[in-house]
Parts: sequence; structure tokens; C-alpha cells
Amino acid sequence: MSDAPLSLRSRAESLAAPFPPLLAEAEHLAATVMVGDHGRRRAGVGDTFWQYRPAQNHDEMRAIDWRRSARSDAQFVQDKEWQIAQSILLWVDQSASMSFTSLKDGTTKADRARALALATAILLLRGGERVGLTGNLLPPRRGETQVTQMAALLSEDHSDDFGTPNADGMLPHSRALFVSDFMGDLEGIETAMQKAAERDVRGALVQILDPTEEAFPFDGRTIFESMSGTLSHETLKARDLKSRYLDRLAERKDRLSQLARATGWQFHTHHTDSSATSALLWTFTALERRA
Repeated sequence: MSDAPLSLRSRAESLAAPFPPLLAEAEHLAATVMVGDHGRRRAGVGDTFWQYRPAQNHDEMRAIDWRRSARSDAQFVQDKEWQIAQSILLWVDQSASMSFTSLKDGTTKADRARALALATAILLLRGGERVGLTGNLLPPRRGETQVTQMAALLSEDHSDDFGTPNADGMLPHSRALFVSDFMGDLEGIETAMQKAAERDVRGALVQILDPTEEAFPFDGRTIFESMSGTLSHETLKARDLKSRYLDRLAERKDRLSQLARATGWQFHTHHTDSSATSALLWTFTALERRA
């Protein structure tokens, strides 16, 4: 009897294993955030009454609410709430650098990034928005099936040392979320942000860092290796590198912040030892903002 079926089942089970934990964590995280009417309270196309306003010269006669107008000397029109669903595309760094954690059995950057992005997607979907993944991996849609497909794609690991945002597939005037440690070449993020700006796409950058990457608590002989093992640096005096490393990290954060401001985005740094709920609240609020 061939071993092919057993091998296929083993590979399938290994592939599917991350889905339930990721979905459960994201659902639990999303449940900690209470959202209201999703910030749509502005005049637009819809069926839900918002407010009365005085009629203006450009309003058609059929738009006038005669019952309300009869109680006053003025004529009034009903404003409806804006109910056109938005499209939000997510990019989550799945490169090798995201698998880092400084604590035994601690939360990796990848675990936090995936849970945060998926929880954000769940909240947005519940608010009636369409959510997908950049790079044409998953076009923006609604529904629970979209969450399952997103979890499957986000559970994959990539072999590259560092990730680069993919701005392909972004719709004009939509929104986007990029989640990464942004420790690689900044040219990639600059290019992606430029593409987004050209399409009037606004959004949020969430930088996920391990607390060790902020503190640099190394001393004496230390070997620094990339998570893929392709990059390595040995030093006998790690403490001598601390100030230079922290300066460059601060410069990187400042550059990301400037880039976000220049393109109408929001920037936030989150540490894996901090509350995931606070990061979700910030992210959801940032995506709610409109220019």
C-alpha cells in the first residue's frame, strides 16, 4: 500500500494546525473591543435616518420631508447615514524576522502581528466593511468565509529574512493596514506607501517589536544571527554597539513616522509584552479616521 495518502494527510494536518489557534485568539481579541456604528455617521447614500436639515437650493422637491416641514415655516430634508462599504486591505509581514521572541515560550512578533491583523479584520467585517489581503492574494469581501481564508494565508511562513509590503491590488480611496517589524530595507515600504498615496489610500502602519529589540541588553561576546541564519555578526563588546543601535532604531521609527504623516497614514509601535487589546483599539481607531 502506498504511503502517499498518509503523507498527504500529515502535510495537510501540519498546514491546518495553525488555523484554529489563530482564529480563536483573534476572535477572543476582537471580543474585548466594543464597537458602535462604525463611525459612519455622516450624510451619504443609505436607508437609515440620521438627521433633519434645512432644505437648500440644490435639493429636489421630492427630497423634502413635508410632514416635518409642516411643523415649521422652513422646509426640511432627511439626511441618511453613509452606508457604502469600504474596502480595507491588509499586509502582514510573514518573513523569518517576525518569528523572533526573546522569552522562552513567549509571544513571537509573528503571532502578535497575525492575531492583531485578523482581529482587526473581524471587527471591520462585523461593521459591514469588505476586507482582504494585498498583493491580490485575497480580494476584499465580506463574510465568515473571508476570515477563515485570511487565517489560512496569514498562517504561512516565508523564508525571506525581512518582509516588504505589497501594495498591489489596492483600490482607489480605500484603506490599508501594514503590520511588520519594519526592520528590513526601508525602500520597500517607501515604494509601497508611494503607490498607496497615488491611489489616495489611507491607513495605518503598526510596528511590532520584541522588548529586547528596544532595550538591547547584550554585553560581552555576542553572536547576532538573522532568524533564517543567512546573516551573522560576532562581537566581543556588545555593549559598545548599544548606543549606535538605539540611535539607528530611533532614526528608523522617525522615518516611518514622517512617511506616515506625509501620506496621511498613522504610525504606531507595539511591543509583544504589551496588551494586545490596546494595540487593537489603536489600530481600529486609526483605520476609522478619514481625511
